[in-house]
Amino acid sequence: EALERFARLLERYEPREVEEVSRLWAQEVPCEQTGYRELLAELPAVLAAFFALSPNAVELIREHVLRTVHGMAGFVARMDGGELRLRDIPDLQVYCYVVAGIVGELLTELFLRERPGLAPAAGRLRERARSFGEGLQLVNILKDSASDAVQGRIYLPEGVERTEVLALARRNLETAAEYVHTLQEAGAERGVVAFTALPVRLAHATLDRVEASGPGSKLTRHEVYAILQRLHQALDRNEPALSSVSGGSAAEPGVPFVPGL
Repeated sequence: EALERFARLLERYEPREVEEVSRLWAQEVPCEQTGYRELLAELPAVLAAFFALSPNAVELIREHVLRTVHGMAGFVARMDGGELRLRDIPDLQVYCYVVAGIVGELLTELFLRERPGLAPAAGRLRERARSFGEGLQLVNILKDSASDAVQGRIYLPEGVERTEVLALARRNLETAAEYVHTLQEAGAERGVVAFTALPVRLAHATLDRVEASGPGSKLTRHEVYAILQRLHQALDRNEPALSSVSGGSAAEPGVPFVPGL
């Protein structure tokens, strides 16, 4: 019901209704996370900023967010006793598409909308946009599978070997790397390249860590910092943003940081 109401708020902006819904959700949200409650309380500011965008951007974002909202409503409706269990690999892929593949598609359309120079690469970007988002989501699922299960979210299908999901994540990340390369080769500005390349680098390093040490394994802040440094060094030298991202994720002390994101 809440997702359906959120969809209506996106379709027609009524500030008074947004204020009312925000107060209700901030009080009744069925979770303990303080950050989630704060976000719901800030719904009026979020939607005000959204509807202040250009009409074309509002229409584009709304279209994709509504697809996510309706897709998530379908998964929520399947919950049994407070638990969501995905059935098999195709079901896992559909879930990842709803929560992340659509985001990859939305980002792609936003990139293309204001950058005519990317038009020749539009087809290649759109072909890879879904995998760009899904690969990142699969890594999160593998990393957080233990804590998710405690909260009633069983994303890794029963009877499916973990190695199969790891392999799927790696294939998606390979396509995600192709997506970033396509942006860079088509002349996307540094900010766009860095914005898309950094999560792919982090996902590769996280996947290596999870494969070696199991779920719950995370990169240290020092390692994240070193990965960011290496990305900016590559961009400073006008090299591919993802020339080598699978492996070598350990931190590299003494490498200077180059700001620019």
